Amino acid sequence: MATKKKRTLSAQNDSWVVIAPDSVVDTQKHDSDPSFVRLRNPLTDEASLYMLGSGDVQLFEVKAFEEDFHSWFVGQTVQRDGRLLFITPMDPLYLILPYLIKSGKEGKFQPVDQVVMDEEFPACSRLLSCTHSLASLRHIAEEKEVANLKFHRYSQEKTMDWLKKKVERTVAALKKRHISVGEGVKSSTYVRVKSEPDHNEGEKLQLKCSRQLFQLFLLHLPV
Repeated sequence: MATKKKRTLSAQNDSWVVIAPDSVVDTQKHDSDPSFVRLRNPLTDEASLYMLGSGDVQLFEVKAFEEDFHSWFVGQTVQRDGRLLFITPMDPLYLILPYLIKSGKEGKFQPVDQVVMDEEFPACSRLLSCTHSLASLRHIAEEKEVANLKFHRYSQEKTMDWLKKKVERTVAALKKRHISVGEGVKSSTYVRVKSEPDHNEGEKLQLKCSRQLFQLFLLHLPV
């Protein structure tokens, strides 16, 4: 009886199957390639995988969908890493914010390049190279300029207002797509299971929806 030949896996293990926007691989304006980096997760305070686009102009969040005993056929090879990676754009302010909050406890204005520093995650300084990062700091910090040098200090009031606007835009986008996420819906199907509420009840549901989304945004902040 012939013995079954054992399948040999490809020796190349530095490739993945990825779903990502076209902007991830846009290298026309910059010479450098996109790169995976490990940065401090603002929710867990542990390392998480992110991607910085070409020239560090844009930050992307990397999420992995993983199943047991899964692999990919890539061309004529078998890729043993069977994960499916989802790469989506992310506002770098979410990762910059924890550093500002920490420095804000001192109550003084500081240069942002001296605030966004981390011995465990030195790549965090590259977040300041992302497009609009420095210009967007005004949404979460007070700013002073002395001798053409800018100094920043964390502002809770500005941050809450910034998060509120993000929530409102999210609510508007969901409403435009006729997606309900308040009471009276099944989260798995987004199908309403209660009778249509009156006008006042609708406002209450929208308020509850806003609060829920606001809490989701707050999950990106450290406790």
